Amino acid sequence: MKNLEVAGLLNEIADYLEFADDTYRVRAYRKAALVIEGLSEDIVQVWQDGRLEDLPGVGEGIAKKIDEFLREGRLKYLDELKKETPVDMEELGAIEGIGPKTIFKLYKQLKVKNVAGLEKAAKQGKIQKIEGLGPTVEQNILKSIEFARKTKQRVPLGFALSSAEEVVKFLKTLKSVDKVNVAGSTRRMKETIGDIDILATSKAPEKVVEFFAKMPDVSDVLAKGPTKSSVRLKEGIQVDLRVLDDKIFGAALLYFTGNKEHNIILRKIAIEKGLKLSEYGLFDKKTDKLVAGRTEEEVYKKLGMDYIEPEMREDEGEIELAQHHMLPKLISYNDIKGDLQMHTKWSDGNNTIEEMAVAAKKLGHQYICITDHTGKLAIAHALDEKQIHEQRKEIEKTNRKLSGIKVLQGIEVNIKDDGTLDMPDKVLKELDIVVASIHSGFKNPKEKITRRMLKAMENENVDIIAHPTGRLITKREPYEIELDAVFDAAKRTGTIMEINAYPERLDLRDYNVRAAVKAGVKLVISTDAHNADQLHFIKLGIGTARRGWATKNDIINTRGLKDMMRMLKR
Repeated sequence: MKNLEVAGLLNEIADYLEFADDTYRVRAYRKAALVIEGLSEDIVQVWQDGRLEDLPGVGEGIAKKIDEFLREGRLKYLDELKKETPVDMEELGAIEGIGPKTIFKLYKQLKVKNVAGLEKAAKQGKIQKIEGLGPTVEQNILKSIEFARKTKQRVPLGFALSSAEEVVKFLKTLKSVDKVNVAGSTRRMKETIGDIDILATSKAPEKVVEFFAKMPDVSDVLAKGPTKSSVRLKEGIQVDLRVLDDKIFGAALLYFTGNKEHNIILRKIAIEKGLKLSEYGLFDKKTDKLVAGRTEEEVYKKLGMDYIEPEMREDEGEIELAQHHMLPKLISYNDIKGDLQMHTKWSDGNNTIEEMAVAAKKLGHQYICITDHTGKLAIAHALDEKQIHEQRKEIEKTNRKLSGIKVLQGIEVNIKDDGTLDMPDKVLKELDIVVASIHSGFKNPKEKITRRMLKAMENENVDIIAHPTGRLITKREPYEIELDAVFDAAKRTGTIMEINAYPERLDLRDYNVRAAVKAGVKLVISTDAHNADQLHFIKLGIGTARRGWATKNDIINTRGLKDMMRMLKR
């Protein structure tokens, strides 16, 4: 899929336009990029069908640019913008807290053109002297540069997974392919991916390798042999393919899925049992006879343990539990019955309430909650009290029109600097669900952010805390917060903690999910979708919950509507 490539193109144009202070067109390109990024179908198919202008936010001008890019592989307009702009917007824009307006200010006053120049200016104390920035911003810039360097080679799971699934789909069209499966950290649903591992079985491996290397999305063939190949996709992700014999497929899948530590322990257990384990199978050490290898299940069984789900294979105690038949039964990918955070045209979303409901129903959801932003969060076109009441009428109208799905009215209310909420309690009491979250003051001391969160949770109207650590994967580190205290308060007050399934968030992250489960805190998995296509992000949230060893019972939206509502604070 070229969705990410096209969305990236539009966001890049928006960055250059923002540098030029062209606010109106910036919004247009950002909106179109958001829509295309969340599409569940390939933008190429939409383009070929002549449906580009049917997408929300994609008008004639943007559609023409997408058309040129998909036909030519480049866009003259973007090339011209780059020539006109004297700074490296892409490099500087990757630094958290450095937006186009700040880049413009830094260039005008300090002639900063790239990250090297930015770091030099910060270390020399020049940035803090610029009006509106100051010493705190300067220190945060240095921290962000270091963070960007650490995460530069990693790709968020949501983007890597869609690419991996497209490669699998493509390989399945070749009759010579018998089995094909994603492996590696992508299969473990790890939040960021270095590269993608694909395993396949075939009696004609060279034919499969050749087919793989000629995929339409391949930009470079890095290596190619009789049974394996490595390519780089146009999106920049490396994909490695291995073609195997069917009788050892399970052993190879096991080997290329578990992390290094998990695999080392399995090999030690095999040795203790007089066996040898490798990617080529499980063998009797004395006779070299293949004992197991066709499936992962039979390998685990021969090693004296239950099957371990891919997301758990991190050497965190799962092997011992498998040996004693005590593994938790993880939430499955079809257990979710509703989605409790999403945004519509009422605030910063791209679809109507009805469109979101119809899309959710197609996914099998029984209910959704509309949680548009409220209060004084101007950047998100937040609703006031009057608009909340008007929205209620539209929700009631939608519920009368649609059958098989219930639309609830909620809000995402901002937790202010002192821990109070950006909407009066009298309004909150009228809603079905109240989701509260922090959107500002990310650099506050740990004690202050924790106090803000705890005070919000004490409010009897707050049902759910959204994206509890505020992080953006590869872009922004979590704010400092005492999660043990937060989980204690959640248990005591009956507040639900969210696993936000949006690809750039996955917040709570895996090990925090596990801590919440251990503390007896109830969780919800929500997409935070801003258009209908993004509702399929729910899979990423489920994967994160599984990595945190969460069961169906730990997640409130695995229940039907009435039972779910009983789990809420009110």
